Amino acid sequence: MSSTPPDALQLSVVMSTYNRGEQLAQALRSVLDQRAPMTPAFEFIVVDNNSTDDTRRIVERFAATDARVRYIFEPQQGSSYGRNAGIRAARAPVVAFIDDDVRAEPDWVAAVVRALDEHPEADVVGGRVLPMWPTAPPAWLTPDHWSPLALIDYGNEPIAIDAERPICLVSANLAFRRPVFEAVGGFGAAFQLVKHGVLGSVEDHELLLRVLRAGRTVVYDPRISVHAEIQPNRLDRAYHRRWHTGHGHFHAVLRSERMERTNVGSVFGIPAHLYRQALVDLAGWLAAALTAKRERAFGHELRLRFFYGFMQTRTREYRSRSRRQRRAEWQRLFRTLRRAGGSVTPPPGSAVAGERQ
Repeated sequence: MSSTPPDALQLSVVMSTYNRGEQLAQALRSVLDQRAPMTPAFEFIVVDNNSTDDTRRIVERFAATDARVRYIFEPQQGSSYGRNAGIRAARAPVVAFIDDDVRAEPDWVAAVVRALDEHPEADVVGGRVLPMWPTAPPAWLTPDHWSPLALIDYGNEPIAIDAERPICLVSANLAFRRPVFEAVGGFGAAFQLVKHGVLGSVEDHELLLRVLRAGRTVVYDPRISVHAEIQPNRLDRAYHRRWHTGHGHFHAVLRSERMERTNVGSVFGIPAHLYRQALVDLAGWLAAALTAKRERAFGHELRLRFFYGFMQTRTREYRSRSRRQRRAEWQRLFRTLRRAGGSVTPPPGSAVAGERQ
């Protein structure tokens, strides 16, 4: 296949990969095997994020027979570094991201471009990430527990996403007009999974929050669809427990307005509404456990684990502050308590999906 001139490209597809040689060929093939009529011209940038397996050989084998494929090596470990390397290498006006363990639909490229054409006000579009189960999932693993699997399905109609409704899309299926990166920057490395086995990173959500704060528009379009290969260990409750604890940690680092906003203040750096929710979940967990309602108890447990991860991070930050800073925080709390009469108004929550690591 002849190479497309850069000025004729409509889309740059970026896939950052790390030691997924066994799955990689199928993922690559699904992107290259686009069968929609008049598929837009695209390049496919595969970023080898310091892999130690045969990733390079697999990608170069595809590149030898398909000029759309470009191999990039990024030595700094972490998916944000890999994706940002892909952004720097991209030559098209639109940059679309897909993961190395998903399968693109045959019209995926066309669906991305069509969504941006139909929504000229949109700077970012994303769509469904549906599961490919290795075995039948356990009964408890309902869509309510899909966030740790980075699965997305908000229904059959497009949704405009804004600061008041910041529902999450994930980089397994996400596309940006290139000027967005010039305005808000790329993926934040502080919010990725890079060490200590921590799960639950929020790098996708953090980038989308920056996009929304900049007044940009994001659209969910269900026609943009991929299927994700679910790893067997993600069907275990232990994985979900670890993910929610890690997710609490990353939200403590994220400091989103919706999480931090409260009319009472914080104690040890933790918003007061989270304490109230933790007490509610503790009581709910005890009641469910005593009445053998195992699934309900598990839901409360996961929210408590989120609180624990959040609390660990914020209390470490609190202990690192000076005595004067701590005293000022308590003074602010007492002032707001007097003004509010002790009431707490928790901010509306939003489900944030995980990263596909």
